[in-house]
Amino acid sequence: MEKRYSPDQIRFEMMNTAELRESFLIENLFSQGEIVAVYSDIDRVIIGSAVPMDNELSLLTGKEIAADYFTQRREIGVINIGGDGEISVDGEEFGMVKLDALYIGRGSKDIKFSSASPDDPALFYIIGYPAHKEYPTTHAPISTAEPINLGSGKESNKRTIFKYIHPDGIKSCQLVMGCTKLEAGSVWNTMA
Repeated sequence: MEKRYSPDQIRFEMMNTAELRESFLIENLFSQGEIVAVYSDIDRVIIGSAVPMDNELSLLTGKEIAADYFTQRREIGVINIGGDGEISVDGEEFGMVKLDALYIGRGSKDIKFSSASPDDPALFYIIGYPAHKEYPTTHAPISTAEPINLGSGKESNKRTIFKYIHPDGIKSCQLVMGCTKLEAGSVWNTMA
């Protein structure tokens, strides 16, 4: 797991474009056949991805988070932005189609990712934060998500927001997660 530390205010003001990109841009997400994870000291967040191909991928821990398993003291949000896949959490399996989300609560020990087809693999976007209590692992299919339509074609920002993990939705300690689906002609994009 890569570890990153944010620059202080003085150093940040003096950074050039290359230095800013090196500090904040994660360029190797969604690498085929592997789990990529970056730990940031900003809120102790872990941002990552899993792209299983022929074999399932297991979410392991590292010395960076000083835990016996990844969610010993963390919660995770996952959104599939690729082909059909599956996430297994302590033996319970969750089918994940494009734009489905899964909240994985603190204390889940065995987390595995798989794709239905290596020709169209699942692309799992992962966010993990420290958690002070346990909430149940909860699947949020895109088919049941409440869409919020915003923007306009005239302003090139017509979009639909799907909220998954938030105070009025799936409960979590501090994780808030959703995705934005842009309409044709829109010029910006966010995933979480």
